[in-house]
Amino acid sequence: MISQNLLIVLAGAPLVGALIAGLLRNQVGRAGAAGIAIVSVALSFALSCIVFYQLVWGGAPVFNHDVYTWLQVGKLTIGIGFLVDRLTALMLVVVTFVSLMVHIYTIGYMREDPGFQRFFSYIALFTFSMLVLVLANNFLQLFVGWELVGLVSYLLIGFWFEKPSASFAALKAFIVNRVGDFGFILGIACVLYAFHTLDYSAVFAQAPSLAGRTITVVGGHPWSLATLICLLLFVGACGKSAQVPLHVWLPDSMEGPTPISALIHAATMVTAGVFMVARMSPLFEMSQTALSVVLIVGATTAFFMGLVGIVQNDIKRVIAYSTISQLGYMVTALGASAYAAGIFHLMTHAFFKALLFLGSGSVIMAMHHGQDMRYMGGLRKRMPITYLTMWAGSLALCAAPGFSGFFSKDQIIDAVGESQIFGHTYAYWCVLLGVFVTALYTFRMLYMTFHGKPRWRVEHSHGDDHGGHHEQPGVLPHEPKEQSFVVTFPLVMLAIPSIMIGWVTVKPLLFGDWFQGAIKVLPAHDVLAKMAEEFHGTVPMFWHAFVTPAFWIAFAGFAVATYVYQFNPKVADRAARMFLPIFKILTRKFWIDEVYYNLFARGGVRLGRVFWKGGDAGLIEGTVNGSAFVAERSSRVFRRLQTGFLYHYAFAMIVGLILLLGGLWYWGLR
Repeated sequence: MISQNLLIVLAGAPLVGALIAGLLRNQVGRAGAAGIAIVSVALSFALSCIVFYQLVWGGAPVFNHDVYTWLQVGKLTIGIGFLVDRLTALMLVVVTFVSLMVHIYTIGYMREDPGFQRFFSYIALFTFSMLVLVLANNFLQLFVGWELVGLVSYLLIGFWFEKPSASFAALKAFIVNRVGDFGFILGIACVLYAFHTLDYSAVFAQAPSLAGRTITVVGGHPWSLATLICLLLFVGACGKSAQVPLHVWLPDSMEGPTPISALIHAATMVTAGVFMVARMSPLFEMSQTALSVVLIVGATTAFFMGLVGIVQNDIKRVIAYSTISQLGYMVTALGASAYAAGIFHLMTHAFFKALLFLGSGSVIMAMHHGQDMRYMGGLRKRMPITYLTMWAGSLALCAAPGFSGFFSKDQIIDAVGESQIFGHTYAYWCVLLGVFVTALYTFRMLYMTFHGKPRWRVEHSHGDDHGGHHEQPGVLPHEPKEQSFVVTFPLVMLAIPSIMIGWVTVKPLLFGDWFQGAIKVLPAHDVLAKMAEEFHGTVPMFWHAFVTPAFWIAFAGFAVATYVYQFNPKVADRAARMFLPIFKILTRKFWIDEVYYNLFARGGVRLGRVFWKGGDAGLIEGTVNGSAFVAERSSRVFRRLQTGFLYHYAFAMIVGLILLLGGLWYWGLR
């Protein structure tokens, strides 16, 4: 049986590490802050492995208990507790392992940064926030973890707050996620309205009662209550998991240090939305409309955001748009009711995407913080470990047969093809054509970074040589070289599951009842059950891949990238001129940022100006202050009558008495 104390230590260890590294940084020093944060996350990882073993092989039952009662209002009781089933256990292992690798990597990447200890405090706190979210057994605790993740991501994205671009990116991420969270909290409110409880087990047990229930949102127009709940919850998922149209924050979040790019975009914040929808599968299964929306939004994100990645020149932004696209694949799987396939891709993606981000960070350090791929090239011999591990991560991303991404991504494509949910045809072509796009931008990144002739030069300077930013791109103070062991070790450790994990996990996770009730799918929607009839083992699956459309479409993307960026680079410039309108659309990212900026940012300023001129200047100064002006001028006149001399007052009294008697006499004559 899983121990409650074990779970408390598992969740709380990173919090303790964050507090010590942050509040006692002067006492423990740089090495102490890093060591405590790493040990705390390593402890959480070790305990996560124990929990995973107990659930999967030890025969332990699902743990679902409250640690204590948080609040009680009438009949509503909300506690702080844990729900640990196989879905939770899988997420715990993935989150803590990737976080541990990022913590170790940070020693090398941030070693000269003055905020070294503060950064370790933040990433440990980020890990704690994600664990709170994953372990929650009720909607309110889920929301607390959800908001904590958003708050700490704001601190991490804007870590270099002296850079205006970093501050802007952090604020943008925070605001866009608040839009999604507004829908999310409304969804939780609808859950409370429908079920009179926020406890997962109670809500999921009553989920079938949603069938046929309606709610009037706008007078005279009843909505399906299940659809309303799921769509509002999905709005929150769109914000956290960067789905169209709330994806705009994620590329700009590259302004943060590379380790947090790996942590946010691989296994924690952006996967929270995918995990949440999978956790809410009993609710989503009650609304085919909601599933259709999820399917279409995910497919749109997977294809169109991948297209934007083709024209990016910043190595981290290429990987960022890749993250958005791959999240689209996961969400598409959720919409096709293939929740297990979405979670499976979440797991494999966490390993190879963290690997790609950390590998790009290794390149950025070698290039003395240069991130423009147009000034790279020729690095494969100088950075052999980074080069080989980046190739492993890239092949996994492109779903090359045998690599982890192949086992998860191809199954999503097949599941969408088998689905009968409305929009499945559109979604299928999006995820299938997205394979070509993924291969094109991935191998473009590899070739521009590691292959060809160097497009940089070394110019020894007499200034600061400690990793500072150089104004002139492509000019380095030293030759690029492989990084230290604390940087390359996480790359190797992440490359291993990126290559191997699919072979041993595809059968139990996708084609068996591995999740044992943690995910619920209606028989009419169970596309994975249909696919299981065609599954005959991993080796036949591997060989069959070479005759599937997905493989040859990916190979076409590889061939195009190889020809253009290895043998004839001028073709890219000619293609950009030939397809200038399309190229402009992609470089401007479909103008979505401009629309948001003009509509909301500038629109907010203009609205404020209207209130300022009409309200402040017009109403307050013109009316309220105008009345005060009249009173003030009148008082000046009457003040002159208050001289302080007795004979003046006596004279005024006599004049007043005469006027009074004259008035009475006049009215008496009438």
